[in-house]
Amino acid sequence: MTIYELHVQGHLDQHWSAWFEDLTITYQEDHTVLRGPLADEAALHGVLIKVRDLALPLLALKREDQDVSSQP
Repeated sequence: MTIYELHVQGHLDQHWSAWFEDLTITYQEDHTVLRGPLADEAALHGVLIKVRDLALPLLALKREDQDVSSQP
């Protein structure tokens, strides 16, 4: 599974977390950070469509692969 971190302009209420695939919502000075695991790129595209539908400017997108070598 891959961890994604999306930075969007403005501040989203915490109630949006469920709509955004249960990503964790945190805040920086002038923007919101959505972070958490997504199953695949299709799930990522679904989140990006929701960002677009809310007309939220996307400031940054980061991808962090989890280390699968330590799993049995």
